[in-house]
Amino acid sequence: MLTVDQRASRSSPDRVPEVLRRLNSTVATVLGFERTAGDEFQGVLADPDDVVEVVAQLVRAGEWSIGVGAGPVQTPLPPSTRAGAGPAFLCARRAVDAAKQRPARLAVRGVVPADAADAQAVLTAVAVIVERRSDQAWEAITLVGSGRTQADAAVELGISRQAVGQRLAAGLWDLERDLRPTAARLLTRAEG
Repeated sequence: MLTVDQRASRSSPDRVPEVLRRLNSTVATVLGFERTAGDEFQGVLADPDDVVEVVAQLVRAGEWSIGVGAGPVQTPLPPSTRAGAGPAFLCARRAVDAAKQRPARLAVRGVVPADAADAQAVLTAVAVIVERRSDQAWEAITLVGSGRTQADAAVELGISRQAVGQRLAAGLWDLERDLRPTAARLLTRAEG
């Protein structure tokens, strides 16, 4: 469960419709992402790997305070995310409020607080990696992450294979790939 709030929304354009279109077309949800109030939106996801992916995408965009709530949702599910209830919703609300006070603008709250804190630590490490990555590293990561070999990426970018490897290393791509499943496992534990 994610509750996400646009930062500096009073002084910048409304970015919620664009991100809702992108997330709802690329991520499997239990209850789709939808605007809940003003510049805030929520979505319920079943797969913790998808939660980690959405967090990484939102961090890369750089305009969001991200609250992750780990816990059960009340069933039967309503037709709308806005009508949802349960511990996951309460945890996500507390998380987004906490995220606004954190340097990485990301927080996790869960039914099992210790595991939620661990998930927050790992997701924060992912966030720091993602937000500090250079455009050149992103070029290489995007190509290799989509299944191309480093040699193919080198040809497409017009650089050597070694330069692709250097960009991947500078962007800490291997570390991010190691951290993502760890974050997902911790989110599962935080659900209780």
